Amino acid sequence: MRIWPFLLSLCLVFGLSGCASKFKAYNGPEVTRIIVNKGERKMYLMHHNEVLEAYKVGLGFAPRGHKQVEGDGRTPEGEYRINRRNPNSEFHLSLGISYPNDADRAYAKSISKKPGGDIFIHGRPWKNRKGGRDWTAGCIAVSNNEIEEIYAMVRDGTPITINP
Repeated sequence: MRIWPFLLSLCLVFGLSGCASKFKAYNGPEVTRIIVNKGERKMYLMHHNEVLEAYKVGLGFAPRGHKQVEGDGRTPEGEYRINRRNPNSEFHLSLGISYPNDADRAYAKSISKKPGGDIFIHGRPWKNRKGGRDWTAGCIAVSNNEIEEIYAMVRDGTPITINP
């Protein structure tokens, strides 16, 4: 009879642990800028000149060079903003990057192509767990645990600089 209370509390503990949310709270300094250095495969969340967090990242499957057209597999380079968030992303959570900008659209139009779009910072779904380092279609990928932190820390409108 004494085992039942133990088993009941064990079930309660394991049951509640499955309810852990992917939505984290953040009460630290404001992230004022994101810097991505593609060559280093690193992303930095900045508070002015202070690095708050640094992450290893995966990029598009053709990581060298600036994204120019839809389907080229490149991650954009330049100045953009975080302009949306997707809590129901196929990639766990995701933060949208404002690619393409006016210059990106103008260049693609000048060569009669589409610039592409839907560039995000996102997690890594189970189906892509063995996709190598650079596996996205042009996005910036981190682990699911890391995107939970980033999603909590970064606000819409945050500038992002993506360097070669």
